[in-house]
Amino acid sequence: MKFISFLFFVPHEFKELLVLQKLFKMKLLTMIPEQKPSIFRSILFSTPKISRSFVLTILFCSSGLYSGLAQLKLVNRPIIWNEKRLQLTKDYLKSHYNLKDPDGSIKPRMIVLHWTAIPDLDSSFAAFNRETLPSAREDISGGGALNVSAHYLIDRDGTIYNLMPDTIMARHTIGLNHAAIGVENVGGTSDTPLTKQQIKANIDLVKFLTKKYPIEYLIGHYEYTDFQEHPLWLEVDNSYRTQKTDPGPDFMKHVRRAVKKLELKGGPLKD
Repeated sequence: MKFISFLFFVPHEFKELLVLQKLFKMKLLTMIPEQKPSIFRSILFSTPKISRSFVLTILFCSSGLYSGLAQLKLVNRPIIWNEKRLQLTKDYLKSHYNLKDPDGSIKPRMIVLHWTAIPDLDSSFAAFNRETLPSAREDISGGGALNVSAHYLIDRDGTIYNLMPDTIMARHTIGLNHAAIGVENVGGTSDTPLTKQQIKANIDLVKFLTKKYPIEYLIGHYEYTDFQEHPLWLEVDNSYRTQKTDPGPDFMKHVRRAVKKLELKGGPLKD
């Protein structure tokens, strides 16, 4: 696989030498070579001690994104990313949106808030971690084998877990994944309603993301079908729809009220 496919965690301006220095300090390298791509590839993927998944984690933690989110009580907990998931992501972009991208990348213009309807953090994470959709998800199995995921997962105490880079496509909202950052909140069941801590964490995260990207829209998952006549809607399968209620109008009301100054739009049918 081409080297660029393994550098998706890193912003474009990130320098290769910083990664080498990080690995050197951790004693996983015995030297820092000249800054040449061929040498860089050789070291990262021929050294037995360094697995590809570990390298991805190092790259991500060394980037400015990680340090910037630390103020939001961030915990880095990446879901599995490998060649299989990358290929499934590319397949999804092509089959649903007629988009081709070698890295499965997106340009965020929207934030979509969700709930997992799963009562605890570990089970919620497990639902996103595997590469392929489980057989139990018959409701969306016709949409492809790529598993559902999100960029962020917020626990009931307000802790924000970063699962994957903002600019890689996650499968979380039909028709809009190519332009949407997904934020999942643990809970949403009758026994585990979303909390005040989660509301605050969502507000803080929305404020942060709007500083990083040209975000125009903030919606709840239940509002996604309002975009069916909007230019951002690229879904080519007219039969591929689901009915959603998450994360609920009350939750969205609280978040929207707190970020009103950002002038983010909701669903076009409501604007």
